[in-house]
Amino acid sequence: MNKGKLYIISAPSGAGKTSLVKQVVTDLDTIFVSVSHTTRKIRKGERHGIDYFFTSIDDFKQMITGNAFLENAQVFDNFYGTARQSVEDILKKGGDVILEIDWQGAQQVRKILLESISLFILPPSIEVLKQRLENRGQDSQELITRRMNGAIKEMQHYKEFDYLIVNDDFKQALTEIKSIILSQRLAKDHQLSALKPFLEKLISSGENRLD
Repeated sequence: MNKGKLYIISAPSGAGKTSLVKQVVTDLDTIFVSVSHTTRKIRKGERHGIDYFFTSIDDFKQMITGNAFLENAQVFDNFYGTARQSVEDILKKGGDVILEIDWQGAQQVRKILLESISLFILPPSIEVLKQRLENRGQDSQELITRRMNGAIKEMQHYKEFDYLIVNDDFKQALTEIKSIILSQRLAKDHQLSALKPFLEKLISSGENRLD
């Protein structure tokens, strides 16, 4: 059985990362989003264990001490982290995993899992990014300003990623992400294992015909 691939997807707040990832998981099989732990308060409509594992700061720090995280970072006033064991279990079973994390977390994961594939999603413009944040209606103007400042800093790390995608047209950006994932599944190393019985039968049948 092939080991699954780990995909890191990062983006500034408001670039549309979450919507794209949800659709990717809907459209493709055997790919999963790792559910992160966070210390921030749960928002309306969110579910514990589905959107995030909502935890206290004390519990989060205990997990750090116990080396339970593949990566963790502080974003604004809250902490976020990816549990190591759950990701490794899925990969060992052949499933692909998407990590929705920021550039800080991406740096940490790359040092541990060298074969990870990273994608960075960009907005079409700063103006569009600000409009998307305002249209969400979730944050105060003060927080939107902080998010915009954070977005500019985040985008400065685009060179660290393997792929860059501009989310101007949702369908186009979605197609590009899925194309990257499907191309990895069609790579020779992956296919040699998946198609081994088929290839042996195919070659054997061809050799018999030559005889």
